[in-house]
Amino acid sequence: MPVKQLFAKAVAPRSPGVVTEKLRIPSLLTGVLAIAVATAAGLLLGPADIDRTNVLKELLDRVPLISVDSGLSAIQKNIIWEVRLPRVALGALVGGTLALSGASYQAVFRNPLADPYLLGAAAGAGLGATVAIVTGSGDGVGTFDLVPLLAFVGALAAVALTYLLGYSSGTQRSPAALLLAGVAVASFLTAVQTFIQQQNVETIRQVYSWILGRLNTASWDEVSLLAPYAFASAVLILVCRRILDVMRLGDFEASSLGIRPQLVRLVVICAASLGTAAAVAVSGLIAFVGIIVPHTVRLLIGASNRVVLPLSILFGAAFLVFVDLLGRSLASPAEIPIGVITAFCGAPFFVIVLRSSKRTLG
Repeated sequence: MPVKQLFAKAVAPRSPGVVTEKLRIPSLLTGVLAIAVATAAGLLLGPADIDRTNVLKELLDRVPLISVDSGLSAIQKNIIWEVRLPRVALGALVGGTLALSGASYQAVFRNPLADPYLLGAAAGAGLGATVAIVTGSGDGVGTFDLVPLLAFVGALAAVALTYLLGYSSGTQRSPAALLLAGVAVASFLTAVQTFIQQQNVETIRQVYSWILGRLNTASWDEVSLLAPYAFASAVLILVCRRILDVMRLGDFEASSLGIRPQLVRLVVICAASLGTAAAVAVSGLIAFVGIIVPHTVRLLIGASNRVVLPLSILFGAAFLVFVDLLGRSLASPAEIPIGVITAFCGAPFFVIVLRSSKRTLG
């Protein structure tokens, strides 16, 4: 079976001339520490005035074989376990998934500016969510709300359409064709979304609230919806991490080593798109995470996908939890949309990417 052969090659010995740095224990521990610090900050800080010492006691009380009286009221405990913790968990899942997807796209297309929305996922999700909102099918809140469902379907449909258009050009099946197809599909779907919004101006504010990205409606329902897709996406991509290093040499060189570039590209794109669609469905459109985090890892630690892909998950999770904490703290009790903060950070980051792309992606 081709897929079995593909996965077998993922654990094959290194190919000559390919940069394959190993994932070092200090780097891994740094990523874990970043998530731990972000989680602690997300639980300890917030608009609700809860004594941080008592919060620590409450967390300690949940450790097996330890019993501590935190002194918190039932309402305060509910804020910690049913508001702050699911928000932190969802932020970590979304951030890790978007960062991993961005790193995957950059590896597949050998393009330093590739991000999780490259193939039209954002436009498709935006159109799906807009249709759900303007038809009164939901407001983005609740387990059975149609906004995340239609956003998920729209994102996957947009990527599928992009792939069909990009690979319908006969024998000249190149990543460039796929990128151009993504631009065309995204432009078309965005135009349709804009037309629908103009015909339903009373819902524009609600639509933009979703588009700008938000975690303020996070609950354990959203976490449970996203987790299986995020896990499946991560497993498929990480299995292919060594093959992606070989593909940095180019399709011809990879083919000469027994790798089927188009099959690898299909598997990675499908996995990354699945994770992106699920993340967008529960959080809205959060830009630049897939660019900022992978490139930071490349600049500071190494360019091999064996290093970049797993560390992008850890640092992407920590990054978005910290950004969400800023969003709900800077203008408290109001909240700044998380997409606004990531865009504010991401725009100047392009300067760094453009200056370093030749060195980091070689």
